[in-house]
Amino acid sequence: MKVRLKLYRGYANEQEIILSGHVFSKNAPDRFNLEGRKLRHAYAVLRMFTIKTLGNVSVNLQFGDLISSTKTMEDGYFRFALPYSESLKSGWHSFTVSAEINGTYVEEKGEFIKPYPGEYGLISDIDDTFLVSHSSNFFLKLYVLLTRNVNKRKIFEGVVQHYRMLSVAGRTEKNKHNAFFYVSSSEWNLYNFIDRFAQLHDLPKAVLKLKRIKTGLGDFLFTGGGSHDHKFYKIKHLLEFYPELKFVLLGDDSQKDPYIYERIVKMFPAGIEAVYIRCTKSSRKSKVTQVLENILSMDVKVCYFKDSSEAMAHSKEIGIISGEEHLKDKI
Repeated sequence: MKVRLKLYRGYANEQEIILSGHVFSKNAPDRFNLEGRKLRHAYAVLRMFTIKTLGNVSVNLQFGDLISSTKTMEDGYFRFALPYSESLKSGWHSFTVSAEINGTYVEEKGEFIKPYPGEYGLISDIDDTFLVSHSSNFFLKLYVLLTRNVNKRKIFEGVVQHYRMLSVAGRTEKNKHNAFFYVSSSEWNLYNFIDRFAQLHDLPKAVLKLKRIKTGLGDFLFTGGGSHDHKFYKIKHLLEFYPELKFVLLGDDSQKDPYIYERIVKMFPAGIEAVYIRCTKSSRKSKVTQVLENILSMDVKVCYFKDSSEAMAHSKEIGIISGEEHLKDKI
């Protein structure tokens, strides 16, 4: 039996390390070519949504002297929440996960971040926040996903500069960056696609938190859809996991981001520094404007913007960024 392990970037605080991944039969979604042309790309995308997972499989983790084991969920997903009281320096760390299934042994290395001490954490949506996806148009969204490979997908102008400035906001030492989290309703099937896109455009290296994996063509038709409550709970978890950080939330008005962020602000009014919502249509939505006004009334700064230049100007105006950040550092 061919077995594949896929590990996702994890994260840690002073007491705990969170690590996760999937176990697949035959091919993992990241085994398919993201740069194929036309029909080859469409075929690769469809294959990414027709993978097979392995449930109730034992997986073993090692990080230094820490060794732990667990089993996968029904959908092949596994998660380690590990108490860790040893001294752990800030920055990226590597770990190893292995599994043996019917005589087949597999091992992969992953990485996790412990944020540097500082003021800010950044949480961003993906689709139509920095990756042009047309989420509000069902047929156009699927057409773009199937016909535009990772090199052909578009990014909003100015977003990279804004994100890179946010990643070093408040920092005085080079190579020490604020932690970035990309939280999306895209499924784990698209993890490698999103990560590759971020690398191609020099976006800050981030921990991705995505939606439950899909394993059939019927599921593919509704990719990125359905309930968005998982985003609320994932963001809530991050705010609870890092109570010492002030978070900046970035999203768009194509789906539910403004309403999710409003709920988050109501629960953590002291934990949110600012909320940024991209306007994806020609004019601002009145309901979104009302939601942002309500967030503003809770002493959280807001910006409803069309172009990233407006968001950058706002970040400078409220003092999050100065405009003199060292953007040439590798992030």
